[in-house]
Amino acid sequence: MTDIDLVRRVRGRLASPASALDLDQAVRAEAQGIVDDAVLASLRGEVRAELDGAGLLEPLLALEGVTDVLVNAPDSVWLDRGRGLERAAVRFRDDMAVRRLAQRLASAAGRRLDDAAPFVDAALPDGTRLHAVVPPLAPSTTVSLRVLARQPLSLPDLVARDAMTRDVASLLRAVMQARLAFVVTGGTGAGKTTLLGALLALAGDRERLLLLEDVPELVVDHPHVVRLRTRSANVEGAGEVGLRELVRQALRMRPDRLVVGEFRGPEMVELLVALNTGHDGGAATMHANSAADVPSRFAALGALAGLGGAAVSALVVSALDLVVHLRRGRDGVRTIDEIASLGAAGTGLSVSSAWRRGELGPAAARLAGRLEDRGVVVPEALR
Repeated sequence: MTDIDLVRRVRGRLASPASALDLDQAVRAEAQGIVDDAVLASLRGEVRAELDGAGLLEPLLALEGVTDVLVNAPDSVWLDRGRGLERAAVRFRDDMAVRRLAQRLASAAGRRLDDAAPFVDAALPDGTRLHAVVPPLAPSTTVSLRVLARQPLSLPDLVARDAMTRDVASLLRAVMQARLAFVVTGGTGAGKTTLLGALLALAGDRERLLLLEDVPELVVDHPHVVRLRTRSANVEGAGEVGLRELVRQALRMRPDRLVVGEFRGPEMVELLVALNTGHDGGAATMHANSAADVPSRFAALGALAGLGGAAVSALVVSALDLVVHLRRGRDGVRTIDEIASLGAAGTGLSVSSAWRRGELGPAAARLAGRLEDRGVVVPEALR
C-alpha cells in the first residue's frame, strides 16, 4: 500500500459517520499488520502532515532559519535559510500532487484555487504566507510559502546577525525615541518586515500601535498592538475591504503610531494624510532598489491615487522624515545600507544621505538637529 493509498483510506475512515477514531487511531487501524511500530510512527507523522499540514513541504518549513519554500514543478523544490536559495531533495509524484496540496492550503486559508480562480495570495492559520498559481497561468503548479518569523528579532539580535553595527542600532533607537516617521525600503527578501518589527518593539509601553496589513507578517514584541487586516472580495465580487479603508478606520481607534505593512497602492495617500494630522512616529515598508529610487516610487504610487508629483512631494515631506534602506548581498546577508532624509526639491522629492555604509552624508547634521529638537541625545553614529 502506497502513502497516497494510506492517506486516502485514513481520510475515508475519519469521514465515516460511524467512525469515532482520531487520526492516530485511524492510521494504526489501516496500517496495523502491514508495517512494524517504527514505520507506523513515521507513517503517522506523514499522514498528519498530508491531512493537516504542508505535506512533503512540512519538514522544510520546520527547518531552523527557513524563510521561504518554493515549488516550481514536481521535481523542482527550493528553500531559503538566509543564505540564498538552495535546492531541496523533496520530489512530488506529479503536478496533480502539487495542485492538491496547493488547493488544500488555500482552503485552510479560506480561499479557493481552481480553474475559475487560478491563483491565490493568502495567510495560513499559522501566519505562513501562501501564494500559488495553477496552469494554464503557469506551466506547472507553483507554490510559494513565506514563513512568518517564529520569534520576533530585536535590534541586538540584528546586530549579532551583522545586519547593522551597534552605532547604527543606537541611531535607530534615537529615531524611535524621537517619534520620527520613516519608511523601510529594500528589495524582496531584504528583511524590511523583520527590521520594522524590531523597531516597533522599541515604542513606549504606553503607546498604542495600529498595524494595517494585507497579510499579517509583522511580528512585534510590544504590549499594545492592534492588527487590522484587509479582506478580499468573495466569489461574487463583494465584501472587499482594502488598506485604504483600514487607514480610515484606524484613525478612529486612537492610534499612537500608524503602521502600514507595505506601501503598494493608493492607500499610501490616506496614511500620509493621517501622518499630517498629528500622528507622529508612523512607519511603513516599500519595495525600492535604493534610497535614491524612493522619490520615483512615491510618484508612481501617487499617480495611482490620481495625484501629481507636486502634491505627492508635499504630502511625503510633511509626513515622513527618513528612509531606512536595506540590501541583501550575494551571500544572503541582509544589512542596513543607508539612512537618508526626505526633503523637497522644487516640485519634486529629494533624498539626502545621513549615513551610508559607515560614512556620514550631507543630511547627517539635519537629522542630528531633528533629534535634538525633540529632546533626544544625538547618537555616536551622527558625530
